[in-house]
Amino acid sequence: MNPRRIVLSLVAGLASTLLLGACGSSNDTGTGNAAPAASDPAISTPVASPPSASANATASSTAGTGSDGGTTTTAVTAKAMTGLGNVVTDNNGMTLYRFDKDEPSPSKWTCKGACTMTWIPVIVRDSVRTSGVEKSLLGTVHRSGLKQLTLGGWPLYRYIGDTAAGQVNGQGKDGEWFAVAPSGQKSVTTG
Repeated sequence: MNPRRIVLSLVAGLASTLLLGACGSSNDTGTGNAAPAASDPAISTPVASPPSASANATASSTAGTGSDGGTTTTAVTAKAMTGLGNVVTDNNGMTLYRFDKDEPSPSKWTCKGACTMTWIPVIVRDSVRTSGVEKSLLGTVHRSGLKQLTLGGWPLYRYIGDTAAGQVNGQGKDGEWFAVAPSGQKSVTTG
């Protein structure tokens, strides 16, 4: 057999295996009734105090991708959005969302598998700077060895359909996803 065909067959088999393993649900909102695995405790912990100004200056403010497809943030800011009032954005100005099927007390995420391809978990490393958001309302919940940011206990996500800062294309999606207000409550459309 041709060595090139063998390599192509191996690559195709590996890709199929990875795709099947990543498909935890056929529903893009991950709304199955299964709880997160036992290795992913659903206990929200406070976010660490911000590092010194010199450490902030050297910290990257660009979004990175975590091993579960999450996006890393270093800051959250309350911004006024037309028709929604104040909503929370990340360090890149991207709107953050909460999912009605998640739980705030104790913090528990239910969006998993294919859901995280559309609704990207917001991951934090150490500390998060705030502007217009009460620091005491921030926390984290463990997610596959990483820390997902919570606000008022609600796990936070970015929507793949928001491609530029200030967009709120995920607002009200499926009647379950809402931009998050600085209090951790869901934003509602205003007149």
